[in-house]
Amino acid sequence: MVAVINADECVGCGTCVDECPVEAISMNDENIAVVDADECTDCGSCVDACPTDAITQE
Repeated sequence: MVAVINADECVGCGTCVDECPVEAISMNDENIAVVDADECTDCGSCVDACPTDAITQE
């Protein structure tokens, strides 16, 4: 499984970037979070931290 960002729900706050312990999330040019699936360990920290519930584990 890996974290998946719903771009329509992401408000670009960056909380997930700060919470990710393996630095698998970054912000793109449109200020939307992007997950590097090769780095994501599916820990769920970003899911718990996201204030808009824009992240799921799939």
